[in-house]
Amino acid sequence: MNDTGTHSLIRPALAPRAVAHTVSPGLWVLAWRRLRRDRLAMVSLAIVLAFIAMMILSGLGLIARDWTREVGVNYAPPTFVGPDATEAAPAPAATAPGPAAAAPPPVTGDWEAEVVDPIGDVIAELRGAPKPDSGNTATPPAAAAAPGQDDTGFVDPLADVMREIEAARRGAKSPPPPPGGTGAAAVDPLADVMRDIEAERGAAAAEHGSTRRATLPFGADKWGRDVIAKTIKGSETSIFVGIAAAFVATLIGTVLGAFAGYYGRWVDDALNWFYSIFSSIPYLLLILAVAAVLQHKGTMTIVLILGLTGWTGVFRLIRAEYLKHKGREYVQAADAIGASNARRMYRHIFPNVSHVVLVQLSILVVAFIKSEVILSFLGFGVPVDVVSWGSMLNEAQNELLLGKWWQLVAAGVSMALLVTAFSLFTDALRDALDPKLRGSEGS
Repeated sequence: MNDTGTHSLIRPALAPRAVAHTVSPGLWVLAWRRLRRDRLAMVSLAIVLAFIAMMILSGLGLIARDWTREVGVNYAPPTFVGPDATEAAPAPAATAPGPAAAAPPPVTGDWEAEVVDPIGDVIAELRGAPKPDSGNTATPPAAAAAPGQDDTGFVDPLADVMREIEAARRGAKSPPPPPGGTGAAAVDPLADVMRDIEAERGAAAAEHGSTRRATLPFGADKWGRDVIAKTIKGSETSIFVGIAAAFVATLIGTVLGAFAGYYGRWVDDALNWFYSIFSSIPYLLLILAVAAVLQHKGTMTIVLILGLTGWTGVFRLIRAEYLKHKGREYVQAADAIGASNARRMYRHIFPNVSHVVLVQLSILVVAFIKSEVILSFLGFGVPVDVVSWGSMLNEAQNELLLGKWWQLVAAGVSMALLVTAFSLFTDALRDALDPKLRGSEGS
């Protein structure tokens, strides 16, 4: 045996050594790390999530379910303002009549009217009395009042009918007419209905509180409904319209932009011509025109109007991204291994442009919330039985003339807070998803 073989037999086996394997973090991990370091972005995200949670809870009926209940007096002011002085002040007591306001002395003797009765002759014939003298306008009193005839001499033509109705309602026979007077007391045909309405209102008041409150935490509207509950319910409509319409517009713009940028040629020309038509019309004018043509108010109608008219910005950006990515090496490698066009478009290219889609989605949510408020304010938005921030602002413009500012402040502050938080979060998200910053983060 040689020395080499001997040395190989006595050499101990080497222990396996672990090799460090570092995985580069992805785009979304890096973006989340950048967002966590931005305090303003995290506060904005918390506000946005709070509004979305409020929208979901309101939609499920867990909060603001009884926003239509009239819990306060009309235009009840906020509690921190105090009750309205005009409503809280007691009614002034009636002043005792003084000597100057003494009752006029009673008329003694016969009194003759100076006004000529133009149908005096006709009434006299109906009574069977002689015609009055043309020189004397006073009508001699009848010897005895006829049935259904009061002390003024006029006959009630509905006295018998009213007596029969009253007798039928009480389940008794028609009583004989009294010898004098009107013959029967006037019967209110809506008395039963009004009693039922009062009974229902009394039962509702007993269930939800005996009386309406003079003040509420942030006031009431003209019907006595709580402004805070109304604002929460209005956020459900406005936020849902903004998010749903943004999804529709982003989906349309992404699909059309992907086709135009990937295929090019006549497909790109046709879609660009279609895009030019929409972009040549002013955005707000296009929305109002579509809303006027549809003539149907509703939440889904507003979603379709905003979604079908707001896709142009997303289309332009996605088309440019696909034009840039379709000639890169990873797309050519996918083509070399036989990947289909749809797989290359949505499996390979789309993940690399998804940050653009997400940022545009956030921008459109803010824009569509404001558009829904404008449409509802102008009367083209939600119907009257649905509340939104826009309809609240529409009501508040008339209340502001009366000095009732709390509904305007509640809807305006809520919308401003959400829009500002969403805008700040969108700017931070755009910076966090910037492809130029991908390699600046470590593990």
